[in-house]
Amino acid sequence: MSNNTNGALAPESFEGAMAELAQLVSQMESGQMPLEASVAAYARGSELVKYCAAQLEKVESQVKVLEGDMLKPFSAEGEGDQ
Repeated sequence: MSNNTNGALAPESFEGAMAELAQLVSQMESGQMPLEASVAAYARGSELVKYCAAQLEKVESQVKVLEGDMLKPFSAEGEGDQ
């Protein structure tokens, strides 16, 4: 992922992005951030969410390839067996 409009670097990993996102949310929820900083934090958070979603999609497609035809829809235990 390339640099964002604020010059912040792309996260190094999914876990790093989630940690940064959690920190941003905590700061925003505190209500102590000035308006401009809140808007910048929101923009960065949006980029982090997009990054995380893309990483999850990538992993999901890898799992589908690895599992092949073994993937079956989830059903509650005992459902349909009666």
